[in-house]
Amino acid sequence: MNQDKLYVGIDVSSKNNVCYLMYSDGSKHSSFSVPNNRNGAKIIVDRVTSVLLLQDIPKVVIGMEATSVYGDNLMRFLRESGSLGRFERSLHMLNPKQVKKFRDAYSDLPKNDYVDSFVIADHLRFGRINKEVYMDDYKYQALKMYTRARHQLVQELTREKQRLLNTVFISFSGLTQEKIFSDKFGATSMALIEEFSSLDELAYMNTDELADFIRKHGKNHFENPEEIAEAVQRAAKNSYRPPQVIADAAKQMIVISMNTIRLLQKQIKEYDKAIEKMLEIIPQTLTSIKGIGNVYAAGIIAEIGDINRFPSQASVAKYAGLVWTQHQSSDFEAEDKRMIQGGNHHLKYYLCEAANALRRCDPEFKRFYSLKYKEANKHNHKRAFALTARKLVRLVYTLLKTNRLYIPPEEY
Repeated sequence: MNQDKLYVGIDVSSKNNVCYLMYSDGSKHSSFSVPNNRNGAKIIVDRVTSVLLLQDIPKVVIGMEATSVYGDNLMRFLRESGSLGRFERSLHMLNPKQVKKFRDAYSDLPKNDYVDSFVIADHLRFGRINKEVYMDDYKYQALKMYTRARHQLVQELTREKQRLLNTVFISFSGLTQEKIFSDKFGATSMALIEEFSSLDELAYMNTDELADFIRKHGKNHFENPEEIAEAVQRAAKNSYRPPQVIADAAKQMIVISMNTIRLLQKQIKEYDKAIEKMLEIIPQTLTSIKGIGNVYAAGIIAEIGDINRFPSQASVAKYAGLVWTQHQSSDFEAEDKRMIQGGNHHLKYYLCEAANALRRCDPEFKRFYSLKYKEANKHNHKRAFALTARKLVRLVYTLLKTNRLYIPPEEY
């Protein structure tokens, strides 16, 4: 039997890994299940290398679905295996959506782990899969763990703040309706909600005492605390008076929500420190751009990794999902094009956030955004914003590729 490749599909779960070994002609060699631990990984390597040696097969293609973190340790083990290193190998993390679409072509397959591993192996055999999994210096992966965890905390903080505002509306509707404080989650605003037991107490207390309270918690940053005190009392008088049992429940929910917000903010600061420390050992010049601090720079670098793996800035843009689909037929080509749905959404998030900061801080990006905004007939901001992020990709690629500092246009 003359076979030039061995395909290994692995269905990964938290406890077990199910493997399917397939020859290049599509025939089955074997399938088996092992624990998802170091000993199980050794068994996989031993069985695969045994087949390669006995059947004199020079190449092995191994793939698994990108399922949370359950396959990461196994993929690193396979990458570092000296036994597999003797053969021509390629390792792939497959998009679960692509695997599902491939599976849909089989109309009569049952659903179980062994069948899933077969589908993965067969998908590898048919090709049209993503490039070999990128596993560069592990410091990029460690940085990615920090930046993604921080991003998740920021999303949780946003949701918790919205939940707090909804609850505050129940107990003090006027405070959420009026623009009394520039920061609704500032120390003074939160103290008003937390320290006064009822709206009537706040509405009818001495105005000078309330002004002193605002002055104290605002640390004398307010220019006219007396006017703010009067505005707070007007808002308190105009607010709904919910039933006492509802007001008590809202009060308790507000305290819990505030404690959650403080905890999340503390955790985010700890991640900021870890990210800053990690960036000290990764050469980069992105922070030379005004508006891009450690967090945005780290998020971009962690998702890109070694810039040399990308042949051009266009490939970085495609990887981030900052490219547009073509809608053309015969002589017609649509002007209103949609951005592709795929791509690394973490990289896209950080590039877009950084671009949003640059359009306020950098004169060139501000000019570019304004120009693209005026060009559009519809979706003005969305289009200009996306194109600004696309422009940032070119700058990021150049700076990381050349390791040069950014010089704003006005400094030439």
